[in-house]
Amino acid sequence: MHQHIYSNLLKASHKQLGVLVDPDKQTNESLLQLIQLAQNCRADYFFVGGSLLVEDSFDKTIATIKQHSSIPVVIFPGNNYQISTKADAILFLSLISGRNAEYLIGQHVTAAPLINESGLEAIPTGYILIDGGRVSTTSYITQTVPIPADKPDIAIATALAGQMLGMKLIYLEAGSGAQNHVPATMISAVKKNINIPLIVGGGIRSAQQAEAVCRAGADVVVVGNVLEKEPDLLMEISLAVHGSVTSNKYV
Repeated sequence: MHQHIYSNLLKASHKQLGVLVDPDKQTNESLLQLIQLAQNCRADYFFVGGSLLVEDSFDKTIATIKQHSSIPVVIFPGNNYQISTKADAILFLSLISGRNAEYLIGQHVTAAPLINESGLEAIPTGYILIDGGRVSTTSYITQTVPIPADKPDIAIATALAGQMLGMKLIYLEAGSGAQNHVPATMISAVKKNINIPLIVGGGIRSAQQAEAVCRAGADVVVVGNVLEKEPDLLMEISLAVHGSVTSNKYV
C-alpha cells in the first residue's frame, strides 16, 4: 500500500494530472468509463472525496478504482469520516484560508488516530479557498469566506504561513463547479513565494485552461466536475498538462 506518493511527487519531472472523483456523482458504469479514460491518458492520480457525501459508496468507489487501475488513489477528504484503507494516501487537509477551528484542527484530532492505524500515507496540505465566482459547497459547509480572486497578497501570505507551519503541499481551490478557476496571476505569485509543491483545482474546463494553470506554476492540476458531463475532455486536458513546461524538482 505504501507507494510513497509524496516522494514521487517531489521527484516528478513533468506537470501532473489528478482526476477528482466524487463518489456521489458516479454510477458504476460512469466510474468504470472514467477509470479507463484515466488509464488511457496516463493520469497521475485519482483524488477521491467530496464536501458532502450522502451515499454510502466512498469505500466501494476506491475499491473499484484499485481493482481496475494502477493509478494511485489519494483521498481528498471533505470530513473526518472519509478514510479508507484501500487508498494509497490521504491529503491531511487544513483549511488555512478560513477561521473555522473545526476545519483548521478540530476534525484532524478525531481522524488522526484512525489514519495512524490505517497505514495510509498522510500528506499535510494547506488548503486555500479562492473565490471562483459562486458559493461553493466547501465554502458553505465550512462557513468559510474564500480569498478574493484579486487579492494575491493574501493568498501568498496564507500559503507562506502554511509552509512555515510544516505543510508539505499547498492546494489552491476555486471550488467544485466554479465559474472561474484560480487566476494565473495568483498561481504565479504563490508559486514564486513557496518552495513546496502547488496543487490547483476548481473551474478548469478545457485543455487551454489546464495549460494556462500549469504555465502559471501549478505542479498538479486537478479536474473533476467537467468530466461528469464531458469525460472525453480528459485526453485533451492530459495532453495539455503533460506537454506543458517542465515541473520544478524538489529533490
